[in-house]
Amino acid sequence: MHDLYAAIFLVVFAGFLIWFFKYLGKSGRWKIPKGGLTKKDRLIMASKVRFYKDLPDEEKKLFEFKTAEFLANVKITGIGVKVTRSDELLIAASAVIPIFRFPEWQYLNLSEVLLYEKSFNDSFQTGDDMHDHDISGMVGDGYMNGKMILSKHDLHWGFKNEWDGSNVGIHEFIHLIDKADGSVDGIPKLFLEHQYIVPWVELIHQNIGQIMQGRSDINPYGATDKTEFFAVVSEYFFENPKKFKANHPDLYELMEKIFRVKE
Repeated sequence: MHDLYAAIFLVVFAGFLIWFFKYLGKSGRWKIPKGGLTKKDRLIMASKVRFYKDLPDEEKKLFEFKTAEFLANVKITGIGVKVTRSDELLIAASAVIPIFRFPEWQYLNLSEVLLYEKSFNDSFQTGDDMHDHDISGMVGDGYMNGKMILSKHDLHWGFKNEWDGSNVGIHEFIHLIDKADGSVDGIPKLFLEHQYIVPWVELIHQNIGQIMQGRSDINPYGATDKTEFFAVVSEYFFENPKKFKANHPDLYELMEKIFRVKE
């Protein structure tokens, strides 16, 4: 009888090991997209995403692959609103822009994006009769871990009005990048070489001080803390790089190193 139990245990344990190592082989990476973007997709991107439109043709192909990869691995769900192809492409573009010079990067800490029609409150409620629905985007935590919430209206506004240096999609994906090293602190350790961490923190404190004194054109929300500062200046960096470089040359130079971007 003991031999029978031992045999059953070994069979079950062997099955578990097979499943476990098979699971390990699949976890920690995204699946490869079955197909690329269509001609219509590329036309939408070229008409709405300046970052993509300005890329050389060879780099456009990489951007298209990363966009298709994102859409093959992250679910996009409309909450009381229909999700269009333009919505999907703008969400994916928001994800790809900050990591474009990191072609192996995958948002393994994100499984789903929830799209609301408009802004919402901290209870995820929205509506014209509410006065506190002023949140345009949010990275989930706790039971919402692995999810992101975006306002459809504000997502499109960000890409349509590049002059204001604001883009909620980019902002929220910067939070995910910040979160990926295990500490949400405004210091992207996976992107920033060690010798630049101290100068980066010093620039954060210096610029937050200028914002609070009314001596900066950076969105005042960036003065909330280091985390929001990183997200806010990243929006500005990608949305209006020429103006950002002219007004904040030291900050721009260091952010070039963070995102490996060169003019």
